[in-house]
Amino acid sequence: MARKCVVSFSGGQDSTTVAAWAKKEFDEVVLVGFDYNQKHKIELTQAKLIAQKLSLPFHIINISFFSQIVESALLQNNQKNINDPHLTNSNLPASFVPNRNALFITIVHSFAQKIGAQHIALGVSEQDYSGYPDCRENFIDAIENSLNLGSETNIQIHTPLMHLDKAKEFALAKDLGVLQIVLEDTHTCYEGNRSNYQEWGYGCGVCNACILRKKAYEKYLKTYAHQH
Repeated sequence: MARKCVVSFSGGQDSTTVAAWAKKEFDEVVLVGFDYNQKHKIELTQAKLIAQKLSLPFHIINISFFSQIVESALLQNNQKNINDPHLTNSNLPASFVPNRNALFITIVHSFAQKIGAQHIALGVSEQDYSGYPDCRENFIDAIENSLNLGSETNIQIHTPLMHLDKAKEFALAKDLGVLQIVLEDTHTCYEGNRSNYQEWGYGCGVCNACILRKKAYEKYLKTYAHQH
């Protein structure tokens, strides 16, 4: 029986690296992305392009209603500065989208059941600079358990980046043969900027996502590039 995997796919560095990882690990891989009125909707345009380059099917699911019920500077109807503290939880950045990963994972889990997939792969990492609580291993373990209990399934959630920092992620992308795609095609910038290109990729260069990516690429060049 073919081993199928559904990847939650945004067209960013993390999910693109995970898509390439899944392609190597599983017989069949399907990518699922989400339109939730994010400011950086350009990521979905890039995601379509990357899916074609990876020769993987890609489904975009419209969950635009989500922007009506959450507070986040990542949404198109929000004027808050992306680098400010979050309005409802000052310990987190304004870019945090409450319950976003929970919703994504729930939908992907349903989709996996529809196509008979026993595996899900996510690009979450505890190393994420912002400490998003829904990227942590204890949350992923808990939601995997809850969703399987609630549907009498045994679908496994894989998080290959969980304990990698972004510099090691660049190294993994190189090993998987997708470093050029990560640098040229993935979108990380929260401001949706694809007019400025630096050696680490496209972006505004000043939002938290760009700063993290830039520093990680510099560390990759310094620490890992010569090993590959």
